[in-house]
Amino acid sequence: MPLGVNRLASRHAHVFLGADHDRNARRTWIVIAITATMMVAEIAAGILFGSMALLADGWHMATHAGAILIAALAYGYARRNAENSRFSFGTGKVGDLAGFASAIVLAMVALLIGWESLLRFTAPVPINFSEAIIVASVGLGVNLVCAVLLHGNGHHADHSHSHSHSHSHKAHGSHAPDHGPDHASEQGHGYGHAHGEHAESHPADTHQGHTHHTGERAEDSNLRAAYMHVLADALTSVLAIAALIFGSVYNWLWLDPAIGLVGTIIIGRWALDLMRQSGSVLLDYVPRDEPLPNEIRKIIEAEGADIADLHVWQLGPGHHGAIVSLTSDAPKPPSHYREKLARLTALSHVTVEVEWHGSARPA
Repeated sequence: MPLGVNRLASRHAHVFLGADHDRNARRTWIVIAITATMMVAEIAAGILFGSMALLADGWHMATHAGAILIAALAYGYARRNAENSRFSFGTGKVGDLAGFASAIVLAMVALLIGWESLLRFTAPVPINFSEAIIVASVGLGVNLVCAVLLHGNGHHADHSHSHSHSHSHKAHGSHAPDHGPDHASEQGHGYGHAHGEHAESHPADTHQGHTHHTGERAEDSNLRAAYMHVLADALTSVLAIAALIFGSVYNWLWLDPAIGLVGTIIIGRWALDLMRQSGSVLLDYVPRDEPLPNEIRKIIEAEGADIADLHVWQLGPGHHGAIVSLTSDAPKPPSHYREKLARLTALSHVTVEVEWHGSARPA
């Protein structure tokens, strides 16, 4: 059968969403509903009772609800387009893009809190301490409930199913003999696509293999972004309650804006950390403590081959891709190396290129 027909017959999905993608999406919408309800109630009560404290906190919650909405919409977009072939490596990184956008919003919120705090240093405003403490306490309760919903990550295996295939061809101008469709005499490509939990290998000489393995849990930048917004809101409530209590006892009006500046620094650092994490995934940065590249090298070298070039990147939460270019004096089919790499549960997409060592190439 011609190579092109084989390639077209081996269609496979590139769904690299996190193990808890749908669960996280549902919880994010629940948090939005709770936050929006509280927001509307506070704004309505503020207008009805003429309370600036209620109005301010209501609009403050609106900014966080909008940021969390980014996360919820990203989950929906990633799921709807998970099978869209226009996304070459799936939609697993949509959450990281949303997380980066949410981090920018979080940083803006921190700057606004800092700016407002500085203005209150120069122009103090009277504070209704008892009312403000009640508002902050209610807001803290709501945020704690939302934080529990977004932080409730259990430790269980992710279920995915892997479809893989390999093919080979002779390089143009090569005089090496052709050993058949599964053996690369000059260069071969093996593709592994993992979506699964259990490990099961089929014979390497079949064109389409199936690999099931236990997936590794990885941090979801999108969920972390939503969680950080809720946590930031909870932190501001805790700091506000402390400042209001001491301010009401000692009449320290300066303490409220001072605590606001402390919150600005803490939330700003959270935002930068979130930007760094999600941005590194978007730019295919491999952290120094990522063990996958070394594990790939060990497996390939144990097969008597040398890695000439290796690229590893994250495809989505718990999913990584790799391009492995290797050389050997006695190269095996790409499917052989792919099968060996299948034990790496974090590896969900593999391309294997096999070449002879220059001096070992058959005449």
